[in-house]
Amino acid sequence: MQRVFSLLVDNNPGVLSRIAGLFSRRGYNVDSITAGTTADPRFTRITIVTSGDELILSQIERQVRKLEDIIEIKELKPEESVYRELIMVKIRADASQRSEVISLADIFRAKVVDVEKECLMVELTGNQSKLEAFLNLLDGYEILELARTGITGLARGIKDVTFID
Repeated sequence: MQRVFSLLVDNNPGVLSRIAGLFSRRGYNVDSITAGTTADPRFTRITIVTSGDELILSQIERQVRKLEDIIEIKELKPEESVYRELIMVKIRADASQRSEVISLADIFRAKVVDVEKECLMVELTGNQSKLEAFLNLLDGYEILELARTGITGLARGIKDVTFID
């Protein structure tokens, strides 16, 4: 079972290290982790995707809640949230293949961000299933490099928004 947690934390040195250390010490699995400052530079939003059984997932939530600098932790349920991930993929494509790859990118509303003689680089943002579908269609091409950001997300609506003065 996989769960997505959104953490609002004080933007202090070492906070991400303390969270990662907790996962490491306890042997919890991290599928992805993303972090970035919020609109208020005093705070950082961290999105953690983790997996385990129900007992492990509830332990993770309780243990993370106890850490210093944690202001809020909430589960981002798929039906009540929006998740996104970014991939950048460098694809081997000579002049004869380039238009096919660009057409494929257009279908997925991806952006071609770099073109060289023998390859091109595509940037695509979306949910995991969209990204996987795009990568599956690249099956006949050689992927030279692939970088993924991991999932980030927010709950829909305003009811669970934390306002801090």
